[in-house]
Order: sequence, then C-alpha cells, then structure tokens
Amino acid sequence: MKRVYLFEEGNKEMINILGGKGGNLAEMKKIGLPIPEGIIISTDACREYYKDGQTISEKLKNEVLEQIDKLEKITGKEFEGDRPLLVSVRSGAPVSMPGMMDTILNLGMNDKTVEKMMGIFHNEEFVYDLYFRFIQMFAEIVMCVEKEKFFKLKEELGKEVDRKELIARAKELYGEETGKEFPECAKEQLFMAIDAIFNSWENERAKVYRRINRIDDEMGTAVVVQEMVFGNLNEKSGTGVAFTRNPSNGDKEIFGEYLLKAQGEDIVAGIRTPEPIERLKEQLPEVYNEFSKIAKILEEHNKDMQDIEFTIEDGKLFLLQTRNGKRSPYAAVKIAVEMVREGLLSKEEAIMKVDPAVLPQLLHGNFEESAIKKATLLGKGLAGSAGVAIGRVVFASERVHTKEMTILVREETSPEDIKGISLAQGIVTVKGGATSHGAVVARGMGKCCVTGCGAIKIDDIRREMHINGYTVKEGEFISISGYTGEIYLGKVPLTKPQFDENLKEFVAWCKEIKRLGIRMNADTVGDASLGKGFGAEGIGLCRTEHMFFQKDKIWTIRGMILSHNPEEVRLALEKLHDMQKEDFYNIFKLVGNDVVIVRLLDPPLHEFLPKEQKDKEKMCEILNVSYEEIERRIRNLKDENPMLGHRGCRLAVTRPELYNIQARAIIEASIQCKREGIDVKPEIMIPLIIGAKELQFIKKNLIKEIERVFEGERMRVDYKLGTMMETPRACLLADEIATDVDFFSFGTNDLTQTTMGLSRDDSVKFMPEYYENGILKVEPFATIDERGVGKLVKLAVELGRKGNKEIEMGVCGEHGGDPKSIEFFDRVGLNYVSCSPFRVLVAIVAAAQSHILNKN
Repeated sequence: MKRVYLFEEGNKEMINILGGKGGNLAEMKKIGLPIPEGIIISTDACREYYKDGQTISEKLKNEVLEQIDKLEKITGKEFEGDRPLLVSVRSGAPVSMPGMMDTILNLGMNDKTVEKMMGIFHNEEFVYDLYFRFIQMFAEIVMCVEKEKFFKLKEELGKEVDRKELIARAKELYGEETGKEFPECAKEQLFMAIDAIFNSWENERAKVYRRINRIDDEMGTAVVVQEMVFGNLNEKSGTGVAFTRNPSNGDKEIFGEYLLKAQGEDIVAGIRTPEPIERLKEQLPEVYNEFSKIAKILEEHNKDMQDIEFTIEDGKLFLLQTRNGKRSPYAAVKIAVEMVREGLLSKEEAIMKVDPAVLPQLLHGNFEESAIKKATLLGKGLAGSAGVAIGRVVFASERVHTKEMTILVREETSPEDIKGISLAQGIVTVKGGATSHGAVVARGMGKCCVTGCGAIKIDDIRREMHINGYTVKEGEFISISGYTGEIYLGKVPLTKPQFDENLKEFVAWCKEIKRLGIRMNADTVGDASLGKGFGAEGIGLCRTEHMFFQKDKIWTIRGMILSHNPEEVRLALEKLHDMQKEDFYNIFKLVGNDVVIVRLLDPPLHEFLPKEQKDKEKMCEILNVSYEEIERRIRNLKDENPMLGHRGCRLAVTRPELYNIQARAIIEASIQCKREGIDVKPEIMIPLIIGAKELQFIKKNLIKEIERVFEGERMRVDYKLGTMMETPRACLLADEIATDVDFFSFGTNDLTQTTMGLSRDDSVKFMPEYYENGILKVEPFATIDERGVGKLVKLAVELGRKGNKEIEMGVCGEHGGDPKSIEFFDRVGLNYVSCSPFRVLVAIVAAAQSHILNKN
C-alpha cells in the first residue's frame, strides 16, 4: 500500500485518498498554477494509524523520509541545511471541515536554522517572529499547551525584550508545561506533528462537526506537508482568503480579505480584522491581476465557486489551497442557476451543487422595511453569512441550547464553539472578517452571521455587552442581518418568505428531473396554503386530531369522551361531525385537484382531556357532574403506556362511531366540493394496524357508513382507503394487508419507536453517549435507520406489491423531509414522500438529487 505521495503523483479524483486539500493541491500542480511544493500522507495511512493503536509505523516513517528526500531535491532546500526547508503540516479530510482539525506552521525551525535564515533574510524581527510562532503552535497542537500562556508571556516581557531572550523564555515555558525539552531535530518535530494531526481527527470539535454534518467517522484525514512561503516577510508580503463569487449573496465578483505582513492563521482565526481584497488592487496591483486570472481558471476548471487560500512572499503569489466554497443558501441557488446560464454547468450538475438541508433558511424572510425604520440600530459589522436571525444574546457556547432562540456573541469564534454555533439561530463576532472561522462555518450550516463588529465590548463577568452607548445583557433579544451586517435591539418583525426568480427556476428544474412525488403534512388551511406555495403536490398526512386542539373545538370532543349518557355522546358526535366537515371542506377547496390523505383519529383519548383544575371545573359544568366524578373518569381513561395503548385503530374497534363520523365528514365535504366543480381526491388512512383482520373489521364499518352517505346525497365521489404502516408486524404481513387497501403510508416516526424499542421523547437522555461511542452514527428519528427500520420498509414494499400490484406507497413521517432518508425511499421504489410545509423545498431538491444519483 502506498502511503505518501508527491503533489505531482495525485489529482482531484484522488480526494478520498489525498484529502480535499491534498487532492486539490495536486490538481493545481497538474494545471501549472503557482503552489509551494509538498507531500501528502494519505487517509489510508491515517486509518492504519488508528488500527495500529495510534502509532506511526516504521513503514510509514520510512516512506515519509523517502518522500521528504525527494522534496528537498525538488525545492533545493534541506531540513537544517544551509538553505533550510521549513514546512507547514496541515490536516486535510476528504470532506471540508473548516477549522475543526489542526495546522502547524514554520516546522523545521531550531537554533541552528535561525542562524542560517538570518544569513538569507537579514531580518532579525522576521526570523524570530517565525520561531516564536512555531514554538507556540507546536506546544499548542502537539503538546496541548494553551496558546494564551505564550501570548501572556510575550505581553509580560514587552516589546523591548531581546528576541533571543523571548525564544529562551518560550522554550522554558514549553518545558514547564510539558516536562520535556523542546525538540531541536526537524525530523523529530515532523513525526510529532504528523501524530498530532492524525490525533486531531478524533478531537471533540471534529467529532461534533462530523455528527452535525453527517460525515463518516471512518474516512480519516490526510496530512499535507508543504514548503513554507512567508506572508510576514515584509510590506510586499501577505496572506488572504478569497472566493471566486460572493459566498453571501452569490454575486459574480472576487470576494475576500487579506492582511499584509501576516501568516495564514492570522486571517482564518479572526485575530486581526483584515482588509477587503479590492484594496489589494491599490497596494499590489500586479498580484491582484494575477490572482483574478487564476481565480477564473480555477472556477472554470472545477465548475464551482472556489474558496482560495493564498500567500504573497515579497510580491510573488502562491496558492496554498482551493476547495468548493461554503456559501449561504441564497448564494448557492443563485450561483447554480447563473452557472447554467453561463454554460459552465448542466441543470443536473447545478442541482447537485446545492445542499438541500440548508434551504429552509431561504424561507425565513427578511426584516420588514417599516419595522427597520423604527428599530434601534445598535451597530454594524460585516455581512458574514446571509439571512436574518432573532434570539436572546448568549456569550458562551456551553450556554446555548435548543430550548429557545439564541444569538451567540463572541469576541471571535474558535473551532471549540462548533456546538454552540450549530444550536444558535445566528452568530456575531467582534473580530474577524467574512472569511474567518465563524463566517465559514455559519455559511456551511446555513446560519446567519455578522462578523468584525469592533464596536462591541463584551463583559464576561457581568454577562453583558456594550455597543455604541447601549448595554445589552445576556438573555435580552437582538435581531441581526447577515445581508447588511446590522444589529438591532429587540425583535424586529419579519416579512413572509418569498421565492425569487432564481429559486423558482431552480425548483422547476428539480421538479422536471425528480421521480418521487412530494406532498405535505398539513392539518389546517394555513399549513396547506404554505406548503402549496412551496411546491407540494397535495397532502400526504392530514392529522385530524390536530383540528380538535383548537380551543373552540376541544370542549366538544372532551364532552363526547367523558359522557356516559348515550344521548349526550350522540349530540357531541354530531357537533364533531359538523366541525370536521367544515375543516375538510376548507382544506379540500384550497388543495383543489391534488390528493389529500386524511388520517383518522390516532392519539389516546386521554390526551384530549383537561389537565388544569380550571378546565376540569368547566367540564363539570358542561356535563353537570361533580369534580370527583370527572377525576375518576379521566383516571379510567389513562393508559399505562400510551404509545402502545388504546390509540389508533384500536379506538375504532372499541368505538366504531368515532371513525364512522370522521369518514362521513370527509365524504360529505368531498361531495360539497364536487358540486362546486372541484375534483377532490380524498384518501382515508387507518393508523396503527397490526394485521389484516383488524383492518377488515374497520374497513367494513367505514364502507357501510360511506355508502349511506352516497345514498343520502345521491352522489358518489372516488375515494381510496389505505393504512399507515407503523408497526413491525404490519410490515411483516404487508402482502396480506395490501389486498385490502389502495395505499400504504409508512409512519416512520412510530415505526422507528416500535422497531428499535426507543421512545422519541426519552431517548435524548442517553443518545449522546450512543453517538460518542460509535454505537449509532445518526439520530434515528432524523435519518432513517436503514439497517433496521429501513429493512422493514423495503420488505413491506416488496411484499405489498406482491399482494397488490396497483398499490401506492409513501412516507408521512418527518423522515420524508430528510435528504439522506429521501435517497433511501427513492431507491426502494416508494411513490411519494410527505413532510412539513417548511421541508417541502428540501424534499423537492433531495428527490431530484436522489434520482440523478440512482440513475447514474
């Protein structure tokens, strides 16, 4: 097995072996762009390292030394030679994980090297700055010494300190913190650095990032060892990060930032606020013009917007990295559409460039213009990542949680903030620019971000911030705009989301290409209107019980459930019928000619019952019984295990009138619509069945009731009867069940609970340990468990089609809005997925991507 490669031995097709950074550097070398030379230690070597108990094997050491020898010949430099070879050692996973793993610059420096470099550069300040940086980074990354201790040491010694004294004290600090002497041998430094980079694959922030972004823990990282070029050499040197298009709004312009007399970490870490790249035109026009040409070459070669890291050494440009750039959801769609218009991409290629998971951000609207005029503007930073966010201010990542909307405000974000960033609605930083860590990670997650707001002063002790004369305490609301960089006090009202022309065109392409139907889960006219606007093709799940929870209706069903008098029950059922008929009519009318699947009553009856004392007292008045009697009736209805108790179709076995009255309301509402010229397509779904006998009993009652309605109304409508597949037994007996129904709808939420024996509400208490210990890789209620639950779905599809060749099958659980689950459902041959209105856009794009992948 080959473990180590020269740049000239690779290309971008080898990204799984060389990592994103290494593969793209090899590709740039191949097309003749100016890059510093280097070698790449493969992901295979990383996996071998973990297999061998986190030990660098002798085989790997020998291969590294062999390639380093070649690198020395190519560059004309040597470790500790007369022309010293200094290198950066950087991680490079196959999937971009910005800031999550580690980098060491200037490796190869020691006391001997310093003397040689002094003779070459004749610049003591520059050489000793490199040396101090290297000791600090090596101590931090390899030996886990806090970098702040080195910054504090430098501050204590002051600017006037002798530089040799500073280095001596830095080495003393290294020894005090580690109990070891600082290594002088360059090759020893190299292997210690490689060991640290491999180890960083398993650091906490990298694991959290992979979990959030569903990146495979097994792929490992490559290590890029690259010849150093020095952006901190003089005033004609610098470092920068730039995008070939604006990653926030998608405009076709070079967008980026740079710092003169600086090294790469200065800009990425957000320690200094950089200059916009347009200023480079004035300061180093020849470099800017060369960079512009190279940016165009890279974008056309890679057929995507590029994120390019570069260094300028004494007026000469070098590229350190290129990758497909993280971008806001708005920019992602705009760039994809414009690249098709430019002839750079086909429609299918453009569709594959957009991450469907972040598209809900496009549906959050913007601040109302009239409200902006009245709002208190606290200050303005840089537009780091497009979107708007409203939330309570929080100053520490560990205090961000999912219970309420929050805005994380930090001096500067670091990779350790990844968990807080993932949970917050938006991010604000005091330092850093639009290419700093916080902005890049926010864009990748579709989060709104404002960076470089230097007017903010954070008081961590009092947990408050001061900005332009205002004080904002932790827990108070602010509103931020990632479009403009503006920060407002309090909650600024939002406009309703709207599709712009780019999004409309993009969604139209996806609809042309996809195979799966996309329906919505909608229980009200408002939900149905929203989902239809986003492109839903009918309703795949209308939960009738949600209609009862409205205050003006809840008392009717409570009265029906708690009544013992048959006449009172009859009257309550009639009221229930009238309410349901009106609800169904309004939804059918709005949806028009598309399918509406109505799920009959599913939850246990006790869920509808009063819990507060005042509500129980009101129930006493309605039924004219004592408080003790109401309490007794409520107790009698309570299940010991509600999820597996008296709910779903079991209600129709014990109280057939419940489902009958609902079926009557559905069919009467359909007939009313038909009389008005609306060709409704009602489908009635029976939940939670466990076998054919149960289904046949309920179906017989429903058909009898529906035929009564047809006879009374002297009109018929076409309708379908189907069932919700949400128990393992139903999936195993799908061939028997299929003969009695027109459709299956997989309720994957409950199917996951019943198959895995997990409670969705209780599993959060112990699931984090399951992910950390590798027992489960993904949240099974967010992405379908293909190996278990998915196997049942696949089996039920195969059996169902044996029992009924014409049967239609879909999914109505929230997995219907998850891109990875959608790819599975498409693969096993379902006809449609149904999801919440705000996930319809995600599902349309994911279905198109899935069809492209499966077709190829």
